[in-house]
Amino acid sequence: MASAPKQNLPVLYKDLVPLNNKEHGDFAARTVDKAPWIGKQHAIPLTVEEFPVAQRDFPIVFSSGDNSVPLALMGLNEGVNVFFDEEGSVRGDTTPYVPAYVRRYPFLLAKLQPDTDNLSLCFDPTSDLVGKFDDGQKLFDGTEPSDHTKGLLQFCEKFEEAGMRTQAFMKELTDNDLLMDGEISIQRANDPDKPFTYRGFKMVNQEKLRELRGDQLRKWNENGLLPLIFAHLFSLDLMRGVFAKQVDLGKGPEGLSATAPAA
Repeated sequence: MASAPKQNLPVLYKDLVPLNNKEHGDFAARTVDKAPWIGKQHAIPLTVEEFPVAQRDFPIVFSSGDNSVPLALMGLNEGVNVFFDEEGSVRGDTTPYVPAYVRRYPFLLAKLQPDTDNLSLCFDPTSDLVGKFDDGQKLFDGTEPSDHTKGLLQFCEKFEEAGMRTQAFMKELTDNDLLMDGEISIQRANDPDKPFTYRGFKMVNQEKLRELRGDQLRKWNENGLLPLIFAHLFSLDLMRGVFAKQVDLGKGPEGLSATAPAA
């Protein structure tokens, strides 16, 4: 069976192969209590369904460039994650929300042929979470997908559906010209004359939001888009907390501006 395209792979994924009973009939999937694959990730994609809970822990911004997507910021500099250490264990005593994008790894639904809309369940073979293990959940019962695999497929399908709703949300923001280049300055206690400035992301332009017509705001309030926008805006204050955690870890920016990656 043909492999999925390896170019332009999503964040976290180093390779993709389609899951099938001929090659992977004796494979199992391990469950782990830590996620080393996000230890050095400072920005993780989010779906709109996750905004209400994610905004309690992370600043929610939008990636720069075309086809902007929502991101949960876990650090303000590339390679820095203040919520999970390099081994993927939680820092501190409180477990933050874990985005569905992270929980889905190493699986995802991918299009194997460019001329079809059919999606196949694939996995990252470079991960040590899937393989010929004595432990873990079997992926096949004979030639049929196991209940565990069916559950994985259902989770990935729901993620794709959430992704489509997220795209619709982003289209509304773009069509109404509500996204602007973001910039947030954070005063540093030890050097208040040289604030840390975070750029390289997009955010909702509050001035243009206030200028929207009342019927548009009512529509967004009724269909749930307006609360999502406010969740994003309120979450931006958490950047100061993330900055403080970086400083405590000895990973402060030392006057350098940080940039959010496109995803």
